[in-house]
Amino acid sequence: MDARARALQVLALTDPATKAEAATALWRELCDSRTSIDPLAVLEPVVPLPGRPARPRLVPPAQVPQRAVHTVEGRAALLHAIAHIEFNAINLALDAAWRFPGLPETFYRDWLRVAAEEALHFTLLAAHLATQGHAYGDFDAHDGLWAMAEKTRDDLVARMALVPRTLEARGLDATPAIQRKLARAGDARAVEILDVILRDEVGHVAIGNRWYRWTCARDALDPLAHDALLAERHAAPRLKPPFNLDARRAAGFGDDEIAALQRAP
Repeated sequence: MDARARALQVLALTDPATKAEAATALWRELCDSRTSIDPLAVLEPVVPLPGRPARPRLVPPAQVPQRAVHTVEGRAALLHAIAHIEFNAINLALDAAWRFPGLPETFYRDWLRVAAEEALHFTLLAAHLATQGHAYGDFDAHDGLWAMAEKTRDDLVARMALVPRTLEARGLDATPAIQRKLARAGDARAVEILDVILRDEVGHVAIGNRWYRWTCARDALDPLAHDALLAERHAAPRLKPPFNLDARRAAGFGDDEIAALQRAP
């Protein structure tokens, strides 16, 4: 079966562990040439997307409780929140791979690789969460990442600008501070997992940057000006310091973009 059609099938799966395994298997099959990509296929979902488990309960962001990281329960809640982001990131990568037809084959390969790496992140976090007596679904979560995917479902330029380059890039900024908190709490394994996630997320944001600029060049758009327009149009969250400038530069943000980020009110 075509890899993009498979991506749509995997996106519809509701069990998180099964979805993570299937996303990993799809990438391996593509690497081994056991499946191929049809860039021109126009696909239609037959079930609501994305497939989700019954839990966690999804609530507005302000209703997600904050807990002290120095407690076992607080660390579990934090790990759960990060696992939820990684589960959503699997969905986002799979969605990019099936939704937008007519692009270079490398676009689909990029996002299927991202889906497999996000699956690894989710699996590592879920396993560590289990050592603390919890499972994915035990805490409430919010749906901010997928909400932006819905807003940008008909606009590839907006999707690349506002999901990997804006929402996911926030993880580059937030991760070092989270690691410091976890280190002070004595959770060395969580710090190690976040090292893996940060390393890979630099690459994922770089992929978003590459395809954002590619689509802007294709459509004769100024990348910096259009990014600001899209952020306003879709009510993207304002990004606030501190920024992980080294990680952002490694992910392909240019000096003009970083300057604009630092000037923003």
